[in-house]
Amino acid sequence: MNLTIAVIAKECVPGRVKTRLSPPLTEVQGARLAQASLSQTLRTVRSIPATRRLLVFDGVPRTVDANGYDVVAQVSGGLDERLAAICAASGGPLLILGMDTPQLAASHLGPLLADWGQPRPTRDAWLGPAADGGYWALALQRPDGELIRGVPMSTGSTGRIQSARLAAAGLRVGLLPMLVDVDTWDDARLVASGLAGTAFGRTVEVMERALAGVPA
Repeated sequence: MNLTIAVIAKECVPGRVKTRLSPPLTEVQGARLAQASLSQTLRTVRSIPATRRLLVFDGVPRTVDANGYDVVAQVSGGLDERLAAICAASGGPLLILGMDTPQLAASHLGPLLADWGQPRPTRDAWLGPAADGGYWALALQRPDGELIRGVPMSTGSTGRIQSARLAAAGLRVGLLPMLVDVDTWDDARLVASGLAGTAFGRTVEVMERALAGVPA
């Protein structure tokens, strides 16, 4: 399948990532949880058929995380500008993902992969809505940064506005399943409840014990 998958992420430095996890977590624990989320997302994306995989990164990724990806530095500006810039780095169908949904599985992308695997796709774009009103995935058959630029990010209406922008451009838009972004400790515990035995699930389990004062 002719598809570029881009994961946009940042270096998991304490105090710079997942600040809404503190409290109850410390900044160091929050960064560790963010790293677990990022690493698990990147492992999953490696298993999804793609022509090219990009890691659009703010900072310096770990070598193990960068394996199998072309690492591209994020441009400056707001998130809409950074997402729009990814479109210029893709020469064909593009799927953009974030680092906040470690529960991502290939099955969540099944409708998109099935549709775009056909000679005549029925959808020009796909959007994966997040429970907080944003979105965790955006796919464009013909990437165009103007479809993203100017959309207000990190609000409860981001997903709705982005979807309306795509529809206004005349695109046939498909919807992927809704997922929960891991932004708070409650989010992390909810997501981890379905990821028993994974690195992310184990990380949350260890932190739960630490918060309860149970020796490691």
